[in-house]
Amino acid sequence: MADSKREIERKYEATAATRLPDLSRVAGVVAVAHRGVTELDAVYYDTEDLRLAAASLTLRRRTGGSDAGWHLKFPVASGIRDELREPLSEALPRSFAGLLRSRVRDRALVPVVRLVSARDVHHLLDAEGALLAEVSVDRVRAERLTGGAGTAAWTEIEAELADDGDPAFLDAVERRLRKAGIRPSASPSKLSRALAETAPKRKESRAGRSRQKPTAGDHVLAYVRRQAEAIVALDPAVRRDLPDSVHQLRVATRRLRSALRTYRKILDRDVTDPVGAELKWLAAELGIDRDQEVLDARLRSGLDALPSTLALGPVRGRLRVWSVARRNGSRRRTVALLDGKRYLALLESLDALLAAPPLLPAASRAPERALPRAVLKEYRRLAARIGRALELPPGHGRDLAVHEARKAAKRVRYAAEAARPALGRPAKRFAKRMKAVQSLLGDHQDSVVAREALRALAVQAHAAGEPAFTWGLLYGREEAAAAARERELPEVWERASRAELRAALGG
Repeated sequence: MADSKREIERKYEATAATRLPDLSRVAGVVAVAHRGVTELDAVYYDTEDLRLAAASLTLRRRTGGSDAGWHLKFPVASGIRDELREPLSEALPRSFAGLLRSRVRDRALVPVVRLVSARDVHHLLDAEGALLAEVSVDRVRAERLTGGAGTAAWTEIEAELADDGDPAFLDAVERRLRKAGIRPSASPSKLSRALAETAPKRKESRAGRSRQKPTAGDHVLAYVRRQAEAIVALDPAVRRDLPDSVHQLRVATRRLRSALRTYRKILDRDVTDPVGAELKWLAAELGIDRDQEVLDARLRSGLDALPSTLALGPVRGRLRVWSVARRNGSRRRTVALLDGKRYLALLESLDALLAAPPLLPAASRAPERALPRAVLKEYRRLAARIGRALELPPGHGRDLAVHEARKAAKRVRYAAEAARPALGRPAKRFAKRMKAVQSLLGDHQDSVVAREALRALAVQAHAAGEPAFTWGLLYGREEAAAAARERELPEVWERASRAELRAALGG
C-alpha cells in the first residue's frame, strides 16, 4: 500500500524580484530556518485527452528533494489534497494503476508536461523547534510534452502546512504575505498553470450563441452526468478503503438507475434499460458488503443497549466470529469487482450514453411541465404500495410489502432530487418528506433482516451448548421495533403526502 498524507497548501503569485517578508512575525513562529535551494525535476502523466487533469488528479514521477518517487494526488477541497507516494521506479506502480483505472481504463498514460523547479525552502518553527509550515519560493520552467510544444516560466510562493497542523495557521501566514503585497495565485496547481500556458493557441469564435432556457432533457442529463461522475470518482476511494465509500458508490449507482427508470419519457428506454440492468447488478454486488456492515452495527448496538446481566454466554465473541466469517475476503472481492471487465464495460456504456443521449421528444419540453409528471407518477406507485402494506395483517406478507414500498419511496425521493434544480423549493420539500418515509420503511426492513440473523445466531449458540436467551431477547426487541414502525407509518405518510405538496409539483 502506498504511503499517504494529507497535503494542505496555498500558492501565491511572485516574480523573480519577489522577496519573502519577515515570517518570524507570524503568530506562533519563533524562528525561520532557511533550508537552501533544492532542484526538482518532475514529469506529469495523463491520457492524451487529459482525463486526469479534468478531474483535478495529479500523477507525476519526480526526482530531487526528500520525497523523490511517484506521487498521485486526489482533490479533497480547495487547497487540500490527499497525496499517495510510491518509491522511484521506471514503470507506473501497480497500486496507482488500480486507483486510476476508472478514469483511464484502456487509454495509455503518456508524459504531458515536464516541470523543473528551483525550490528555495524556509521552515517556520515554533518555540520547541517543531515545524509549523514550509514556505518556498519556486522558480518553475514548464515544457509541454504531449498535446503541444509550448514552454512557460514563472515564479510562485508555496506555503504548505506541517503534518497534523492547524489549517488556521496558514491564514496567519497569508495575512503576512498579503501585507507585503503578495497575492494568491489564480492557478490551483503548477500542473494546471503549465497546461494552460503551454496549450496550443485556439482561435476564438466570434459567433455569439443565443441563450436558451434549459429543457427537461438538459436537467435529466445533468443529473445523470453527476451520478456517473460520482461512480468514477468514488472508485479509487473504495480501493483505498475510505470510510463510507462503498455506501456512497452504491447510492450513486442507485440514483443513476432510478433516474433512467423514472425519466423514461425523456430518455429512450431501449438504450437505457440495458445500462439500468448493469447498474442493478453493480448495486447488488456492492450491497453484499454494505448490508453486512449495517447489520453488524445494528446487532452490536442492540447488544450494547442490554444490561450486562442479560448478556448470557459468549454473545459478543459469537457475534464477532459470525461477522468475520460473513465478511471474510469482502474487500478483495470488491476490488476484484472494480477490476472486472463487466464493470469497466459499464463505465464505457455510461460514457457512450452521455456522448450521444437517446433523447425522446418529451426532452425538449419545459422542465416545469415534464419533470413533475414523472415525479408524481412515482409518488402514485408509492401510495399504492403503502396502501397495500397497511391492508395486510402483521407477518411475512406485510414485511415483504413494506420492503417493496421502501424501494418505491427511494425512487420518489431520487426523482424529486433530480428535479430540484428545475423546480426549486417544492421539489426540495417533497424530497425531504419522501426521505422521512424511506427512513421509516428502511428501519423496518433493517429489523426484518436483523431478526433473521438473530434467529441464525440463536440456532448456532444452541447447537454449541451456549445460552440462546440473549439472542431471543434481541429478536423480541427487533420485533417490537418493527411493530412500532408499522404503527407510525400512517401518520408519517400523511405528513409526507399532503395535498399542498403535490399541488406545488403540479399534481
